[in-house]
Amino acid sequence: MFRNLFRLQTQVGSCLSLSKICPRSQHVLKYSTATTERKRFYQDVSISQGEGGLFEINLDRRKLKTPGGKLFTVPNEALAIAVATEWDAQRDTLKFYTMHLTTLCNTALDNPTQRDKTQMINAALKFLETDTVCYRVDEPHGLVELQKNEWDPVLHWIENRYNVTIGSSSSILGPEIPEATKDTFRQHLNSYNFWSLTGLEYVITQLKSVVLSMGIIDRHLSVEQAVLLSRLEEEYQIQHWGNVEWAHDYDMYELRARAAAGTLFVHLSSESTTVKRKLMQD
Repeated sequence: MFRNLFRLQTQVGSCLSLSKICPRSQHVLKYSTATTERKRFYQDVSISQGEGGLFEINLDRRKLKTPGGKLFTVPNEALAIAVATEWDAQRDTLKFYTMHLTTLCNTALDNPTQRDKTQMINAALKFLETDTVCYRVDEPHGLVELQKNEWDPVLHWIENRYNVTIGSSSSILGPEIPEATKDTFRQHLNSYNFWSLTGLEYVITQLKSVVLSMGIIDRHLSVEQAVLLSRLEEEYQIQHWGNVEWAHDYDMYELRARAAAGTLFVHLSSESTTVKRKLMQD
C-alpha cells in the first residue's frame, strides 16, 4: 500500500509547524510550542507515589510543578517513568520543545483553555469534516491516482472498523459526513478518559485527520505511515519540483515525534497497571 509513498520519500531524500493558532490558545503557547531553552539545574530524576496513588516527578529533591503552579502528578507509574525519562534525557541544556509528554501532562493538569470532555470531542470531530484523506484533487492525474491508491484503503478500513460512512470528495466543501457517523465517533471518543482524550486530540491536530489518528491509535498504521499519508500532496509536489532538503527532513521528523508522543500518551494514560521496576538505576 505504501510502495509509492516510500518511493517518493527515497527519491527526495531523507515534523510539523502550525500555520495558524486559534486566538483563544495564544495565551497557552507555553504548553504546546515552547521554544525556550534553559540550563539543566538538576542531576537526578526519580519518581515517587504520593497522595491518592498518583505519581510525582522529582528533580533531585524538588517536586516538579506545572506552568500553572500545580504539583505535577500523573495517574500511573508507566506514564511517570516516560516523563521522567524525558527529563533525564536532557543534557546540559533543557530543550522544552522536545519534551512532548511533559507538555501533554501539563495541558491535562492545568487545562489552560478550561474545556470539558464534550468540548474536546466536538473540537476533534471538527477535523472529521475537513479530514486530510477526505479532500481529493481532480488533477493532475498522477496525484489523483496516488490519493486513490494510498488513501482509499485507510478510508475503507475505518468505515469497516467503526461501521460508518465517511466518503471523499474533490469539492471545496468536502464530503458531507452523516450525523450517524458523527454520533458513532462521538460515542467512541467519549469512552476515553480526559487524559487520553488530550493526547488523541493532539495527534488529530498534528495530522489534521481523525482517520489517520485512529489508524495509529488502533495500531492499523505505524506513525511513519500515517505521517507520510498526511503529507501525501506535499511529497508529490516535492518529487516534481524539488525541496529544501534540510527543511523537509526537519518537518518530517518533527511531525513524527509529535504524533508518536501523542500516541504513546494515549496508551500510557489508559494504563492502570504498575510497572514493577526501579527507575533509572545506575
